[in-house]
Amino acid sequence: MKTLRDVEIGATAKVKKLHGEGAVKRRIMDMGLTKGVEVYVRKVAPLGDPIEVTVRGYELSLRKADAEMVEVEAEEAEAAEAQAAETVKAESMEVE
Repeated sequence: MKTLRDVEIGATAKVKKLHGEGAVKRRIMDMGLTKGVEVYVRKVAPLGDPIEVTVRGYELSLRKADAEMVEVEAEEAEAAEAQAAETVKAESMEVE
């Protein structure tokens, strides 16, 4: 089981399942981390806590303990590479 804590900096993952119970699970859901949403890991603090992610268009900082409760599946590397290539192509068209 891969959790949000295991995702590398600069990688995107999709939320597969939320673990935890009651108020803790509800708080994670209230922050926008729900099943199926894509999460981009922006930064990790030097000691690993907190983790800064982008979710639903905003930046969110999570404790390691909370990130461990979010089970994720890695996005396809090919899809990410294709998107990066499209971005580079679009930027080069703007420059011309």
